Amino acid sequence: MAKPLLQFNDCGIYCAAGDFYIDPWKPVNDAIITHAHSDHARWGNKRYLAHQLSREVMKYRLGEIQLETMDYGETIYKNGVKISFHPAGHIIGSAQVRVEHKGAVWVASGDYKTVDDGISTPFEPVKCHTFISECTFGMPVYKWKPQEEVHGAINKWWRKNAEDGKITFIAGYSLGKAQRILQHLDQSIGKVFMHGVIANTHEALLRNGVKLPEAHRLTPDTKKEDLRKAIVICPPSAIGTPWMRKFQPFAFGYCSGWMSLRGAKRRMAADRGFVLSDHADWNGLISAIDATECECVCLTHGYTASFARYLNGIGYNAHEAHTYYGGDELMQEDELPAPLVDEHGDVITEGPVNKEGSALL
Repeated sequence: MAKPLLQFNDCGIYCAAGDFYIDPWKPVNDAIITHAHSDHARWGNKRYLAHQLSREVMKYRLGEIQLETMDYGETIYKNGVKISFHPAGHIIGSAQVRVEHKGAVWVASGDYKTVDDGISTPFEPVKCHTFISECTFGMPVYKWKPQEEVHGAINKWWRKNAEDGKITFIAGYSLGKAQRILQHLDQSIGKVFMHGVIANTHEALLRNGVKLPEAHRLTPDTKKEDLRKAIVICPPSAIGTPWMRKFQPFAFGYCSGWMSLRGAKRRMAADRGFVLSDHADWNGLISAIDATECECVCLTHGYTASFARYLNGIGYNAHEAHTYYGGDELMQEDELPAPLVDEHGDVITEGPVNKEGSALL
């Protein structure tokens, strides 16, 4: 029996035929990176290959690294293995990695979403024999509303805060969510400011040629009158800090897929919660997998056990793969743990759970 083209070992997703890894979690010689989030793009590899729009962000995050980049649809060969990048729609520069050798085609998707967010290159399904997929929101309870409705709600809330004389703070992960929020803000309401962490990422993307709306870095020298009617995009790490509290009076909102859960806004002490995720929802996951016309599905992180059972029930050969994706990165991005749900997707507790769905409390 032929060995799988991609295998999961203690360093990451390994291609023995090409002698390279995809998104390794331990240092290796050759690392192909799906996107620049820190659970997928880690320090310590000898050589990196990533999409060209990830170049400056990876250099900002990882320092001086030996980095080669290429665009979507370009092809390279490593030891006879054909490799190409295809849009994942997750964040700017995110890519699915297509690997082909001796007639076998595998696709490692990294993280992805199927909705066109207006800032990332939209997801494109890639036909393959085996598809490596996340399932962060792989339960029927997770079904996103149209993003136009969400962005409209954010702008309406910001306008009301400005009329009430409050500064508006909105939290989202510094790479991906922050740019998505910025892209859809109605700047006729007021000025847009960025926390320093987000400003650094913003500037890295600008150096890479990404076109982004105007926004200002919030500094100690920023005048209070400039913040009247303003909105400040901040990372989750800024929530509840002395830095934020000094801007009273303010209103605080949080953008996350977890905001679809009852009690999530309260646990984050947010005035408003907006359901906005850079991961595919239940319908998005299923439609993406169906579009690949694959036979086998490897599930890397999220509701892997229950989603594998569902896929096997509808005719796929699906199984779980142990990885280190979606850990600290996901908690920084979405900040809240997943709920405990039954097999029908009904929430049965609001307590945090582990990846297998067992209550931690």
